[in-house]
Amino acid sequence: MKITIDAERVIEDLMSGNKRFLEGKSIQTSESSLKKLKNFSENGQFPKAIVLCCSDSRAPVEMIFDQDIGDLFVIRVAGNIIAPSLIGSVEFAVAAFGTSLVLVMGHTQCGAIKATLDHIENSNAIPSENIHDIVSRIKPHIFPITQMPVSYEEKFTRSVEANVLASVDQLGHSSRLLEGLLSQRKIKIRGAVLNLATGKVDFCNI
Repeated sequence: MKITIDAERVIEDLMSGNKRFLEGKSIQTSESSLKKLKNFSENGQFPKAIVLCCSDSRAPVEMIFDQDIGDLFVIRVAGNIIAPSLIGSVEFAVAAFGTSLVLVMGHTQCGAIKATLDHIENSNAIPSENIHDIVSRIKPHIFPITQMPVSYEEKFTRSVEANVLASVDQLGHSSRLLEGLLSQRKIKIRGAVLNLATGKVDFCNI
């Protein structure tokens, strides 16, 4: 049986969880998680949100949002980029679990963004074809920012958010399944940026 929770309620829950995390008041425990894991193994999973985020080891999604086992369907890839297999992963979770919120989360100091920025600005070499594929997916979204008369740090900051918003847009226009659910208002796709220096997550205005 699919359990659907309103996307706005899920966002509020994630924001509350992030607040608890920032205040050192996280409520998840290993004991409760283990009990839930055993239950999920018997009855299946019903995640409240799908999170497409960066693979960076400094951005553990469940911990940052103070969520437990089974709460989030997390898809991690360097630079939180959009590619066919990643779209398919989102489609799978939406179709299988009826999850109403898809969140794309980037973060400050993102290595994939830095590699792309340095490749554009300084012609830095890309060490492999596969890394080049990641850079090539990010490059069109941040290239206009690199032409702005602002500091490198400002370009970096703007590029992180621009890449998140581009991924949000791509998810909504690269899948007939997701596009249909969006038009029916059965799902929402939002973007957010995690500040690694503070642990705070800010949702993007769309």
